[in-house]
Amino acid sequence: MFAKKPSKSGLVGGLLAFVGMSAVASVLIAAAVTPAIAVTGLTTNSALGVFDELPEYLKINQLAEKTSIYAKASDGTEVLLASFYAQNRVTVPLDEISPYVIDAAIATEDPRFYEHGGVDLIGTARAILSNASGGDVQGGSSISQQYVKNILVQRAEELADPDARKAAYIAATQTSIERKLKEMKLAISIESKYSKDEILNGYLNIASFGGRTYGIEAAAQYYFGVKAKDLTLAQAASLIATVNNPNNLRIDYEENIQANTDRRNYVLERMLAEGKITQKEYKAAVAEPVTPVITPPSTGCQTAGGAAFFCDYVTWVIKNDKAFGATEDERWNNFQRGGYKIMTTLNLDVQAATNAAIDERVAKVVDEGNIAAASVSVEVGTGRILAMGQSKDYSADPEVVATGANYTSVNYSTDSRYGSSTGFPVGSTYKVFTLTEWLKNGHGLNEMVDGKNRIWTGREFTNSCEGVGDLNNWNLQNFDGRGTGRVWSALQSLINSWNTNFMMMASKLDLCKIRKTAESFGVHRADLKTLTSNPMAVLGSNEIAPLTMAVAAAGFANQGKVCSAIAIDEITDRNGKKVDPPKSKCNQAVPANIANTVAYAMSRVIEGSARWASPNDGVPFISKTGTSDNSEHNWMMGTTTKVSTVSWIGNVTGHVNVGEYVFPPYVFVQGIWRGVMATANSIYGGDAFPAPDPNLMKGKSVAVPAIDGLTLKQAQELIESVGLTFKDGGEMDSEKPKGTVVKSDPPSGENTAVGAEITVYTSNQSLVAGPGTTLGMTQAAATSSLQSGGWVVQVILAPSPTPTPCPSTPPVDPNNPSVIPAPVQSTCPAPPSPNVGKVIAQDVVGGFVKPGATVTITVQQ
Repeated sequence: MFAKKPSKSGLVGGLLAFVGMSAVASVLIAAAVTPAIAVTGLTTNSALGVFDELPEYLKINQLAEKTSIYAKASDGTEVLLASFYAQNRVTVPLDEISPYVIDAAIATEDPRFYEHGGVDLIGTARAILSNASGGDVQGGSSISQQYVKNILVQRAEELADPDARKAAYIAATQTSIERKLKEMKLAISIESKYSKDEILNGYLNIASFGGRTYGIEAAAQYYFGVKAKDLTLAQAASLIATVNNPNNLRIDYEENIQANTDRRNYVLERMLAEGKITQKEYKAAVAEPVTPVITPPSTGCQTAGGAAFFCDYVTWVIKNDKAFGATEDERWNNFQRGGYKIMTTLNLDVQAATNAAIDERVAKVVDEGNIAAASVSVEVGTGRILAMGQSKDYSADPEVVATGANYTSVNYSTDSRYGSSTGFPVGSTYKVFTLTEWLKNGHGLNEMVDGKNRIWTGREFTNSCEGVGDLNNWNLQNFDGRGTGRVWSALQSLINSWNTNFMMMASKLDLCKIRKTAESFGVHRADLKTLTSNPMAVLGSNEIAPLTMAVAAAGFANQGKVCSAIAIDEITDRNGKKVDPPKSKCNQAVPANIANTVAYAMSRVIEGSARWASPNDGVPFISKTGTSDNSEHNWMMGTTTKVSTVSWIGNVTGHVNVGEYVFPPYVFVQGIWRGVMATANSIYGGDAFPAPDPNLMKGKSVAVPAIDGLTLKQAQELIESVGLTFKDGGEMDSEKPKGTVVKSDPPSGENTAVGAEITVYTSNQSLVAGPGTTLGMTQAAATSSLQSGGWVVQVILAPSPTPTPCPSTPPVDPNNPSVIPAPVQSTCPAPPSPNVGKVIAQDVVGGFVKPGATVTITVQQ
């Protein structure tokens, strides 16, 4: 129970007595210590005037308490990831503090604590008189005064602005009579509003015990590994001793042990003198050596283990959210002092799978270069981050980072403002946005695209955002170095990720609008600069964070609805009151039919570049791979209808071909993705994706024009005039005039997709009319006739007709009628043929064949 507040008359008397004592002390100093007055200029009247002008009220704010970040295990158990504090403090009520602590504090710091009204006049007068000749203002402060001082110091440290914080701290701690007067008056003020026990409790919770340890509970746990209520007499005296000079008496420094022992023994002497302990207790405690059991509190994201980079991301979310303060410094200050409980979106099972998948494939330190891996997963439709990991160990301590290349504080999964990374070129994963814009412009997945190699100058493109510039005769290549390219449908172009085809598609669109389509999916550069929209951007030259691409992929799985990433589900303050966390913002990036059609195309990528990614668990997924120039960065972007994951392996710095470390690198990055999604699918499952829009499958179509008999040039002009792609199929044998079109594939009149390749064949005029028939002629007559026409004759003799089987059955023996004799096999002569010696077959008759061709005739023998 809290003690009774002092009576009003007692407080008034204390105040009047204090003012009188101040006046008396001033007169004594003025009369006896003239040099001191010369320095301070303080007279009796000025002392009274200053006192009257001081504030009378001090509001006691809540003390700084640590903030903790949690995740939930699969069974719903809350798991602590990390705690943060500016001051290591655990506030406890008075009944959870050892009586030894209470008695030690009162006996040493303020024996008349329960008797005075906030200021101990006897102690103050003694301090004034004893220190006047030395010119210093020391000692004599009651517990209430010390409490006031600590409150003012706490207020100073709560200020986010460094200059304001420094000025307030100086004002709260400077050695001056004015500061002492202010403390006294405020001490009297709080005694009028709070009970003695409340003040004592507040004092023990606010006091500094050295370093960042504040309050008796945190001090007990840190220095002795026990709770404040379980402190022994010697331990309690040692901690109260520390309050006298926290940084010089803290016992986590071995060199301070003797000084602390001396001060502890003084505390024990005061407890004995005040009757708080017996002589026997005193002797036993004095004989006990100061033996600390240092138990450092866990703090910072390095304690979050495999979730450290996600934890770091959460802290940046707070730093960037104006709901927690006007400036980043203010937000961080509030975060460290606010006593918040933050429940995150992290799924510990998916996080564990992410760590395992990365560790299995990419070492923390790679001799070939500064190569690393990262993977991040978000929940489709909510933006909740489920996992975030990378191949390095986390440390925010520059000294630790300097000890080895396995350490970093940079979060490769995020933007510069959420972990200092500037992202990486995303390669062909960016092609999904060109395909999306392709469909938005009325084209279809089955439209043919001419991806044959060509030289690009820049004049082929439209860019309403920025100029294209001169491409200096860019000879674009495909990933595998094959520059010839081919004509393929837009769908096949995505499945096989051909650069040349996508550049041709982009040339038929506005590059600026491709950029804006990407932006509608939440895509932005990790360095927060505007996405570039030059032709190279079509192939993924922009440096983007994996988290950004995971959010975009989730948008395609969510029928075009994109939801920004969030890391926090719930925040409660120290009082259990809920605080609104940052919310996911969703927008419809493109109509659902377009998103569903792109998703269908992405579902087919497993047939090509993503064929190593499937977990083979029956859960449908869509994907796109990506590889930057020289294979410096390798990506796997894929999503089910429930979880979107993006995995990356690449150069943090430098330009090493990742294939020199892991080959082939795209198999390894798909392996990371597969490992993560196997676990994610087992938890979240996944549904079938919506069907594509049939109209967007077809796209624009056109009939192949009639070109038979035209010259090759005429045929090319006509084909290209209707938006088709011309291909010279070369010459073929024909009787038609040389150089004229014989046929096309597909043939004239057939409908095909815009841009489809039409192969055209022309005549070499090598054929002539074939020979007439010689059937029924004798061999000699037929041979003579054919040879006279210039044909080469080949004769095949058909064999004479063979005898035919003539089975017969012998008659039954009348003496043994029960036995039926077996049939007897015999042959019958073949009937005479009327065509003996004549032609009965000829392989070439009429038509058009090459001159001098061989004609085979068959003559009956």
